[in-house]
Amino acid sequence: MSLYGKSVLITGGGTGLGADLARGFAGAGATVWIAGRTATVLEQTAARYKGVHAVECDVTDETSVGAMFDFVGDTDVVIANAGASASAPFERTETAQWQQMIDVNLSGVFYTFRAAMRRMRKAPWGRLIAVASTAGIKGYPYVAPYAAAKHGVVGLVRSLALETARGGVTVNALCPGFLDTEMTTRSIANIVAKTGQSPGDARAALERMSPQKRLIEPAEVTAAALWLCGPGSEGITGQAISISGGEA
Repeated sequence: MSLYGKSVLITGGGTGLGADLARGFAGAGATVWIAGRTATVLEQTAARYKGVHAVECDVTDETSVGAMFDFVGDTDVVIANAGASASAPFERTETAQWQQMIDVNLSGVFYTFRAAMRRMRKAPWGRLIAVASTAGIKGYPYVAPYAAAKHGVVGLVRSLALETARGGVTVNALCPGFLDTEMTTRSIANIVAKTGQSPGDARAALERMSPQKRLIEPAEVTAAALWLCGPGSEGITGQAISISGGEA
């Protein structure tokens, strides 16, 4: 598949899944912009791949998001990947933690997609892809704010897809299980700190949540994102696509 001539914007593009998405789309020939809050991290990732460029942005700030689009210009594919996770028993969840999960994981997608749609509304072809989570289609203990935000992302995607259904823009969510990335490494460290388990046992506990008994590789999610941009994907819109080894 070739995406030569296409412009792709990836939020949260400096590390983890975002960096792999940059690799995949640059490899398909697209001009790729990766966005995030830390310039040095973005620039290090951009330097690894031809055709990848960096732009600073805080997706929780709508003014920052608007400035990002003004800087990048017209885009054909926008991937709202920026996110964060935190865990705590529900009754000990602080209001600030709740708000952080909503701000980053849900409002960040809203700001990003709204700014994108203001530029893409009349485009003959476009793709909006949100990176949600299996937590957007089921519940998990101790992460109620995160799951609520990701469920919100899936609802946003399904609603926006109906608004764009008669045009050339499709809107979908990718819902991976636990990924083999830095975010999961932090989750493992949190489990170790709170339970006293060994890192190996903590990782194995996360792996057991998948029927395939493994973490999902970022490249698997990148492959799904590329598929949504390839020939024959025109009818795929408003979907929450689970990439989780069969996890229900």
